[in-house]
Amino acid sequence: MKVHVKWVEGVSFVGESETGHAVVLDGAPESGGRNIGMRPMEMLLIGMGACTSFDVVTILKKSRQPIVDCVAEIDATRADEVPKVFTKIHVHFVITGNNLNEAQVERAVKLSAEKYCSASIMLSKCVAITHDFEIRAFENA
Repeated sequence: MKVHVKWVEGVSFVGESETGHAVVLDGAPESGGRNIGMRPMEMLLIGMGACTSFDVVTILKKSRQPIVDCVAEIDATRADEVPKVFTKIHVHFVITGNNLNEAQVERAVKLSAEKYCSASIMLSKCVAITHDFEIRAFENA
């Protein structure tokens, strides 16, 4: 896998994936940024959240669970001193569907965290990552 990150100006960059997708990243104004893009550490968390959500949705679908929505709410704490690495990451899944089996949802979250999500597993080598979930019933409008 290859990516390309190009400096634009100040502390603004454009990252492009080998699949041709691009994203703007920028620093905070107090760091010389113009707030025109996501911060790199935010991007890291979003990548992890997307990776683990991909797993959870795929596992639940393969288990024939009637899932209609999956949201990963991620709360992270960073060190006060440079390098301001993540010290804690908590992933709270909100899974919506009709008659979802709680044991199947718990299994999907656990499998993602322990076996499938490359991003979570890699980050867990240096930061404490916890997971939990809630199940919401789907209500037709």
